[in-house]
Amino acid sequence: MKPYATRRAALIALMNAKGGGVAVIPTAPEVMRNSDADYPYRHDSYFYYLSGFTEPEAVVVLIAGKTNRSILFCRDKNIEREIWDGYRYGPEAAREKFGFDAAFAIDELDVEMPKLMANAPAIFYALGSDAQLDAQMQTWLQAVRAQARAGITAPAGAYDVHVLLNEMRLIKDADEIAIMKRAAAISGEAHARAMRVSRPGLHEYQIEAELLHEFRKNGSQFPAYTSIVATGANACVLHYRAGDAVLRDGDLVLIDAGCELDGYASDITRTYPANGRFSGPQKTLYEIVLAAQAAAIAEIRPGKRFTDGHDAAVRVLAQGMLDTGLLDRKKVGTLDDVIGKGDYRQFYMHRTGHWIGMDVHDVGEYRDPAPAGEEKPWRTLQPGMALTVEPGIYVRPAEGVPEQFWHIGIRIEDDALVTANGCEIITSAAPKTVADIEATMKQ
Repeated sequence: MKPYATRRAALIALMNAKGGGVAVIPTAPEVMRNSDADYPYRHDSYFYYLSGFTEPEAVVVLIAGKTNRSILFCRDKNIEREIWDGYRYGPEAAREKFGFDAAFAIDELDVEMPKLMANAPAIFYALGSDAQLDAQMQTWLQAVRAQARAGITAPAGAYDVHVLLNEMRLIKDADEIAIMKRAAAISGEAHARAMRVSRPGLHEYQIEAELLHEFRKNGSQFPAYTSIVATGANACVLHYRAGDAVLRDGDLVLIDAGCELDGYASDITRTYPANGRFSGPQKTLYEIVLAAQAAAIAEIRPGKRFTDGHDAAVRVLAQGMLDTGLLDRKKVGTLDDVIGKGDYRQFYMHRTGHWIGMDVHDVGEYRDPAPAGEEKPWRTLQPGMALTVEPGIYVRPAEGVPEQFWHIGIRIEDDALVTANGCEIITSAAPKTVADIEATMKQ
């Protein structure tokens, strides 16, 4: 439990730098799906980051001051409920297992919180993000204020604890990196499996089933997000979900899928021909996207800006659009004109990456601080940051667009870990070059 205790201590240090106080970080609630069936339970990422505890109905409370303390509130032992729902740690076992200074039953939260908040200078919680938590906090504050005649003061300050935790989570520690690499390897093998089994006549949902099989077989608890398996024209729909469309001879298949392992996401996109061989137009556009990704990856290293990779990818993509006739030079002008006016967005309408970690679109600011009134510069990359690199080209039928490229949607996405001297692509298990994809599909 060392990484979790280390993170709690780091957050307490940040709280003390602001004068100290009490932090409250609850886990996610259980959600009913229908009747008496719940959705599969998934803990809150912030809570798990500090605790490693996966049971519902739990809260982490941190005390920063003259005496620093970490406290866990969780479900009490209940043998009857364990018969139905499975093992519960209970407060005492959870305290010992997860390294907290103290633990209480969750039913005692409303009794204990006013005591813990009494005379605290400030409260730290996710301001305005949860109506129930806001209401609870008001109740606790009122209980503390009611003791004013006894000389007890209520917290006078309030801070958004997520702001502090976002900065912590942006830089991955060694434990996180190890899990993310394993998740990436599982997802890479799942993409390779999908390529090997694909053939014309299968449905998108059958390919999705192969992905899910590989995820679960290797210990992943969940998909990190709803898998995209899009064949033919469906690949030009950015957030398409695996449906019942049939893979056709001559069409491409775009898969955007990744598993979650022990609370950490992976995110990979590959595009390949359903019949195992790229056509001429498909290969032409694929090589442009692949070159754009390589240009973006070359810009990922400490000291570079978050947006540098995007700018490099856009330049390659826009040049490719001009070279192939997707954009008419006579109408749009030079490469710089295309980029300046944004004409490339007809075929590439999203950014080239996002942070990744516990959440597939992970937390963390994308811009560095700046003096008041000045535009914030894009974030400077540092070792330990992790981001996706995902350029694409999506060609819908339109007047003036060469028909040979119609309905071709291509995206190539990998996960990059910023290292001391550059970056490491941790999703390399998924075949990516034209030659590797075609060789894999022959298997």
